[in-house]
Amino acid sequence: MVKAAQVVASVVDPELPMITLAELGVVRDVREEGASVVVTVTPTYSGCPAMDSIRSDIRGSLLRAGFARVDVRTVIAPAWTTDWISETGRRKLAEAGIAPPGPAPRRAAGPVPLALTTRPAAVACPRCGHADTETVTAFGATACRDLRRCPACREPFEHMKEI
Repeated sequence: MVKAAQVVASVVDPELPMITLAELGVVRDVREEGASVVVTVTPTYSGCPAMDSIRSDIRGSLLRAGFARVDVRTVIAPAWTTDWISETGRRKLAEAGIAPPGPAPRRAAGPVPLALTTRPAAVACPRCGHADTETVTAFGATACRDLRRCPACREPFEHMKEI
């Protein structure tokens, strides 16, 4: 019989179907407890609209693989960061024309400070590698991506924001 962890590791993200949920770093734990499987996931942010789909896709994949009972639990602490994206996930994002995020911003423990200015981000073009790209709009196809343009190759592309 296939292991539950193998099944969960193959489930793709509904908004970034070129990478799996495991490569995205939202799968925290997969435990088999007798006939039950308990999967723990962390959303990329607390209001992520894809969470219902993510839970449903994981549950459906495990049920189709023969597991009788599936419990998908959501935990929000510690908060997910883009640092949890695997190197394989970053490579697949770049191959799909989405600039992968750089290192997540470092914060001290406690309340999250409010910044009234945007952080300058150096994002390399995933097509030609030019380092000095510009933001077209802060939001792309999803809230976690922005739309950028490369002045060298003149191609637009999406960038996954650092969180």
